[in-house]
Amino acid sequence: MKILILFYSTFGHVYKMALSVAEGASEVEGSEVLLRRVPETLSEAILEKMGASKAQEEMKHIPVITLPELGEADAIIFGTPTRFGNMCGQMRQFLDSTGGLWAKRALVGKIGSVFTSTGTQHGGQESTILSFHTTLLHHGMLIAGLPYSFEEQGITDEVMGCSPYGASTIAGGRGERQPTARELAGARFQGKHVAELARRFK
Repeated sequence: MKILILFYSTFGHVYKMALSVAEGASEVEGSEVLLRRVPETLSEAILEKMGASKAQEEMKHIPVITLPELGEADAIIFGTPTRFGNMCGQMRQFLDSTGGLWAKRALVGKIGSVFTSTGTQHGGQESTILSFHTTLLHHGMLIAGLPYSFEEQGITDEVMGCSPYGASTIAGGRGERQPTARELAGARFQGKHVAELARRFK
C-alpha cells in the first residue's frame, strides 16, 4: 500500500514534522512511503528576503508532486503551515489543480489526514486542519486525525501543538522554535495510525 506524504514548508518546520510522519508510516508492515512537496509559487528572490533560502535548499531533494501520484496512493497525509487560520497559498493552489482527479472520482475512499505548523500557540492550528478537511470531503476522502490514544496530547506541563484533528507544532514569530520531541512523536503516531487504517482498508 502507498502512503503519500504531501507537504509545503517555508522554514522547514512542516518538513521536520513530515519526516516524523514518514517514520511512523514506515513502521507499518507493507507500507511504501512517498514524500513529496507541492510546487513553490514564490520567487527565489522573495524566499531569500524572507530568510527561507537555507530551508528551501535542504528540501530540494524531495520530488515535486505529480497529479497521478495522488490517484495511485492509498492514503494521503498533507502538511501545511498556517496562513491566517487557513492552509498556505502554495497548498491551496496545488489543490485547486486537482479538478481532473475530482471529475474521475480518483480520491474517493482514500484516507486523508492533515498536520500543520503555526507561528503562535493559538495561531489557527485547528482551524487550518478543519478547513483543509472541506477539500478532502469534496474529493470523497475518509478523514483520519490524531486520536487520544496518543496520550501525550493531553499533557498540561508544557506548551505544545497536537490535537485530535492532527499533529502540529509552534514555530515562533521568527521561526526560532523547532518541533519538540512530543510534537514529533505526535507526527509519528499520526503517520503510523493512517498507515494502519490504510492496511485495514487494503
